[in-house]
Amino acid sequence: MADLAVMPRPTAPAPPPPPTDLFGEPIEAHPPWFHPDAFLRAGFDPDAYVAELRAYVPLESLAAELRAHLAALRAELVGLINRDYADFVGLSARLKGVDAAAARMRAPLADLRDKVAAFRAAAAAALAALRAGLEQRAAASNARELLELLLDTSHVVSKVEKLIKELPTAPSDSSSAEVGSADKSYTGNDTTVESGTDVRETQSILLERIASEMNRLKFYISHAQNLPFIENMEKRVQGATKLLDGSLERCFVVGLEHRDAKVIYNCLRAYAAIDNTSSAEELFRTTVVSPLIQKIVPQNYAKAVSGVSSDDLEDDYLRIMQCVEKDCKFILEISSSANSGLHIFDFLANSILKEVHSAIMKGKPGACSPGKPKEFLKNYKASLRFLDFLEGYCRSKSAVTKFRSEPAYTEFMRLWHVNVYFSLRFQEIAGGLDSALTATISPVGINENQMKQKTLLLKQSIKLLESLHSCWSDEVVVFSHSDKFLRLSLQLISRYTIWLSSGLAARKASDGSSSSPADSEWALSVPVEDFIYVMHDVNGVIGELSESGNFVEHVNQLLASCPIEVLTLVKQSILQAVEPLKELLPGIMDVMIGVIVKRSNEDLKHLKGITATYRMTNKLPVRHSPYVSGILHPLKVFLEGERVHYLSEDDKTKLRCGSTDKITAIYYDMVSEVVNVARKTESSLQRLRQGAQRRVGASTDSSDNIISDTDKICMQLFLDIQEYARNLRSLGIDARGIESYKALWQCVAPKDKQDTIQF
Repeated sequence: MADLAVMPRPTAPAPPPPPTDLFGEPIEAHPPWFHPDAFLRAGFDPDAYVAELRAYVPLESLAAELRAHLAALRAELVGLINRDYADFVGLSARLKGVDAAAARMRAPLADLRDKVAAFRAAAAAALAALRAGLEQRAAASNARELLELLLDTSHVVSKVEKLIKELPTAPSDSSSAEVGSADKSYTGNDTTVESGTDVRETQSILLERIASEMNRLKFYISHAQNLPFIENMEKRVQGATKLLDGSLERCFVVGLEHRDAKVIYNCLRAYAAIDNTSSAEELFRTTVVSPLIQKIVPQNYAKAVSGVSSDDLEDDYLRIMQCVEKDCKFILEISSSANSGLHIFDFLANSILKEVHSAIMKGKPGACSPGKPKEFLKNYKASLRFLDFLEGYCRSKSAVTKFRSEPAYTEFMRLWHVNVYFSLRFQEIAGGLDSALTATISPVGINENQMKQKTLLLKQSIKLLESLHSCWSDEVVVFSHSDKFLRLSLQLISRYTIWLSSGLAARKASDGSSSSPADSEWALSVPVEDFIYVMHDVNGVIGELSESGNFVEHVNQLLASCPIEVLTLVKQSILQAVEPLKELLPGIMDVMIGVIVKRSNEDLKHLKGITATYRMTNKLPVRHSPYVSGILHPLKVFLEGERVHYLSEDDKTKLRCGSTDKITAIYYDMVSEVVNVARKTESSLQRLRQGAQRRVGASTDSSDNIISDTDKICMQLFLDIQEYARNLRSLGIDARGIESYKALWQCVAPKDKQDTIQF
């Protein structure tokens, strides 16, 4: 210490003066981008700091600046040490006597430390003893509880055995029958009957008590398993259980035979106490339900096959419902009584429905076969009504849900293969329509008078509506599969639409050289007049399937129990399926118009002979050409045919206007071609004639009175189009309203008549 006091104080070099600029102002120690204060922040991140600066500062400059800052910090640290060096060196001179004082304080501190250690050891020993005592106490408590449990178990077993031995003996069935017959013959002997009833009731009450004790015994055994004491008592428990089950079974059967409500109630509570509801349900099935069902449904299938019994279940279900109402209602009312605790029993499913299922499988297995769709559907709907009848005994929605969730209910529903039934119906309905569509198109009926009485004329259209109505008839549709029948209906409409569209496309594109698919052969082989039937039937089908038609209304009536949203979607889907059918109507009209126009073209071809008639002749036209009267003849014949009355007035108008528009357009094209060719020919001849005259020195002047060949041709065509306009008027068509006729008039009419169309 003394040596330290006399050590010389180290000297540090004086810090250099701060640099200044030319004007004597101090220069900043660091550049503007370098802030030493950032290093002192609590959340300083060197990586983020370097990444931020390297965007605009070279790494070499940053490293140099950091080294300069480090040197400055070191210099500052040395300066701080040198400033307080005198106080550090003089510290040893002020510490005299500290060792003695520390020695004086060391003794009491050591004594205190020993006392604290001793106290800690004593506390730890006390705590260990206390914990050991608590563990012993807990073990003793557990042992006591186990001993009490074993004692209670032994006591309950003994009590159950004693109660079973004390069970009174109920009268036998034979004695009961004798008593019953005696009671009928002599009404004054009621003592024996009341005595038998009292014995049964007493026995049922005692059995309920024994069942309650057995339930408690099961609880004890479940908490004391794998113990030798319990294992030794296992035989006694099993014997008591067997005796209880047998006694309870006999008492319950006797109660069912005598319709003793009190006995049945007590027995059911006993079964509920021992959690053995299935035994009660099975006893009721074999004792009451099975004899009744066997009388209704024959159990010998050989007799059923031989003709003694049919596969019809409707009458059987009616008789079964009568038996349920008469002979099973009493136990259903007992098990569903309020605050009885017997709601855990389900006699509807596990007794009645299970027995009916078994009887059908044994006596009438063919009733569930979808191979006979009509009989299958009848039996299936009768089964659903029977299930609705059983659900009528459920007092709440939860009871209905519980009934439907029972395995017996599920197994019964598996009898009915509705998917297979739908597949068969699908093949029957869709196959029938497909066969009709592949056949030759022909109207149904013997003569026209019979056809006038029919809404639809073609067997394909009739078959479509028959198939659609079959999908939703009561003898076909299954409500649970109504979505599939709706899809089938839409497929039928689509199939009919595709059949029509393919035929129209083939007819439109037919040129006699390409083969067509089978669906379109009908359109190529039938005369154009048969398309009147097609147009009539398509309109009829659209009307039947429209929003105001009978089909949509019938479907909505069948699905009336569905939400309004579902009905709206069904309606929209049907209407949407009809839209493509509506789009085919113009195509059908185009086919008829196309054939009429094609026939008219045969007469229009004679128009080209006018040029040869008036070429290089002095002949002038005086009347219309003979071909004009034949242009509209195909249209007149078509409109005057016997079948045209199947078209509506609107369709007739469309047919007339469409045909005349196209015929007139073709007429104009041919006339304009003839006139243009005539004018070009005349112009060429005129140039040749003038050239020849100039060579011979003749005058090139032509007389104004000479009528050119083109003028004569136009005069003839003008007479023709006037007659054509008169023929249009006879059909009820005003030629002035046809744009192509206006162009035709402008093409051939004289200059003084072009402004006004007159004929």
